[in-house]
Amino acid sequence: MIQIRTVVFAAVAALAWALPATSESHSEAATDENAVIEMTLGAEDAPVTLIEYASFTCSHCANFHADQFKKLKADYVDTGKVRFILRDVYFDRVGLWAGMLARCEPDRYFGVAGLIFEKQGEWLNSRDPVTLADNLRKLGKVAGLEEDRINACMEDADKAKALVDWFQANMEVHKIEGTPALVIDDTVYGNQSYEDLKVIIDDKLGAP
Repeated sequence: MIQIRTVVFAAVAALAWALPATSESHSEAATDENAVIEMTLGAEDAPVTLIEYASFTCSHCANFHADQFKKLKADYVDTGKVRFILRDVYFDRVGLWAGMLARCEPDRYFGVAGLIFEKQGEWLNSRDPVTLADNLRKLGKVAGLEEDRINACMEDADKAKALVDWFQANMEVHKIEGTPALVIDDTVYGNQSYEDLKVIIDDKLGAP
């Protein structure tokens, strides 16, 4: 689990140099376009709500999505028992760029996010910001996003600020200390094996 408290303010400071390329002003995108959308899966009236706080640059988060998340989705989300919410956490500008890419087209968020986690070891293979930004752009194209759309999303300074403000507010609500973190019906848990996660969810569901 990656600790958050020591890097929260670094993520905010990163906004000053967050954009990976020069871009035109996006000042016209001021209000509704910059509202942060909650990314959810499953029935809205599911008896249990599970929020995952995850960073796209966190290897533990990538492992969670390769294992526990797939089982959770099949057993609980797709069956209407759990409403799943994924909230991005921004340790650094690279994680912020990845979040901006994933959120480029909200209805494709989980597909793009899944690809970012799956290919984390490939795109997160450099310390050079330009290379990392280009790697993310290439991944966006693999996901089927148009190049102009990718650039507009990743270079939107207003949306970047809105996302970091949203991230900070969420952190204060749930006092998240590291990622991945799971909030199940308002109780905060650290990373869990799937077996332990099943026990917690079944208890919330009142399963025998």
